[in-house]
Amino acid sequence: MRRAFVVLAALACSVASRAQEYPIKPLRYIVPFGAGGPTDTQARWAAQKLNAAFGQTVIVDNRPAAGGVLGTAAVMKSPPDGYTLLAGNPGPLTVAPAISANLPYDTLRDFTPVILIAKSASVLVVHPAIPVKNLKEFVALAKTRPGRLNYGTPGVGTVGHLSTESFARRVGIDVVHVPYKGGVSQYTIELMSGYIDFATMQIFNIAPFVRQGKLRALGVTALARSPALPEVETLHAQGLTGFENYNWNAVLMPPKTPAAIVGKIQGVLAAGIKENRDMFIGQGQEPGGEAGEQLTNFIRAEIERYEKAARGAGIPRQ
Repeated sequence: MRRAFVVLAALACSVASRAQEYPIKPLRYIVPFGAGGPTDTQARWAAQKLNAAFGQTVIVDNRPAAGGVLGTAAVMKSPPDGYTLLAGNPGPLTVAPAISANLPYDTLRDFTPVILIAKSASVLVVHPAIPVKNLKEFVALAKTRPGRLNYGTPGVGTVGHLSTESFARRVGIDVVHVPYKGGVSQYTIELMSGYIDFATMQIFNIAPFVRQGKLRALGVTALARSPALPEVETLHAQGLTGFENYNWNAVLMPPKTPAAIVGKIQGVLAAGIKENRDMFIGQGQEPGGEAGEQLTNFIRAEIERYEKAARGAGIPRQ
């Protein structure tokens, strides 16, 4: 009995010692998407903060495949020693569980939540030729044209698809989904050209076109107005009570990563988020900071919301 206690005590001291020395080698930050996108950009911001604080290189490792699932799974399989981080995103973490029955991981079980960096609301936008200026007028028009108004997204089962279907069900309209394999840039051009009627797009992507008059913004998918488009009212304030939808980026680590190490990373990034609050707001994003159980609860609610949206859109879990 005494020997077992001694062994456990020695093990605890060893873990504590390693956490105090951490980090003693470069960190690997896996981004399950290509370079240049918002997830990659925020990961590189976080990598710079960690490098400055720890004096260790943080290698950003882009792994764009399978909608982010493969890169995300690679983090889950990594040793829980504090040297592998994940650039978490709704796609593989909260949308994929709603449409895939064979993921190689369980989002809530197989990762250690670290901190939410930022989240970005979207804007409901229409082509200027569509004769509506607010949510009420848009819904009224759509109800006179059931199955005739169409919207673009990066594809079936994406954040844009499920969030727009959720919106359509809430307001009781029948609209047509047009998926674009070319991604956001392609259907933005199509929307401005009038080939599609509307879309729900992230503020930082679409704000310049709204200011230029190439698109008309009808409402923001947050509970408060965005400093990036302060003149645009929220859908919540226009009668769609409680409706909100965000894209977001967070840091996660392999399961069972020591709490002391997680705490070190949380501390560095929480300070960075606070220091760069104005930068995030200027980009049309809401600074994060949610960590631990609070972040877990946020992710759990997101999974439940997308599952409901997927079933409502008739997308089976395959």
